Amino acid sequence: MQKITTFLWYDKQAEEAAELYTSLFDDSRIVSVQHYGEAGPGAPGDVMIVEFELAGQRFLALNGGPQQFAFNEAMSLSVDCGSQQEVDRLWSKLTEDGGEEGPCGWLKDKYGVSWQIVPTKLPELLADPDPVKSQRVMDVMMGMKKIEIQGLLDAYDK
Repeated sequence: MQKITTFLWYDKQAEEAAELYTSLFDDSRIVSVQHYGEAGPGAPGDVMIVEFELAGQRFLALNGGPQQFAFNEAMSLSVDCGSQQEVDRLWSKLTEDGGEEGPCGWLKDKYGVSWQIVPTKLPELLADPDPVKSQRVMDVMMGMKKIEIQGLLDAYDK
């Protein structure tokens, strides 16, 4: 069992969010769904907690009612993407239906959860021992919303 599990608080969309997230990543699944009983505080039978896995990592999602503490960028889920196609697919799915694009590969999904959609190539280029090359990559990345790998490579190779 995983020692530390990310716990996410939703108003009433925990199951919907878990279904979206698990549809996006291999090795992902809904593990269990718990419902409120007579004791509440939710209505009996309503979904209370959804336990799910994303790429083998366990998460819990609570339908806790209107959020007293909204999601923000201080906590985000960072996704390592092996290709531009993966970046594009995740970016599209996570920003649709009310999600918001942010700078430098960050976005908020329609539930307000912050994500970083990061091509594997980005940290490799930023870690280059040539500070001129890595700075050019950083400068280009700072002007992007969704990360475009070709743009990073073009800056690196100038």
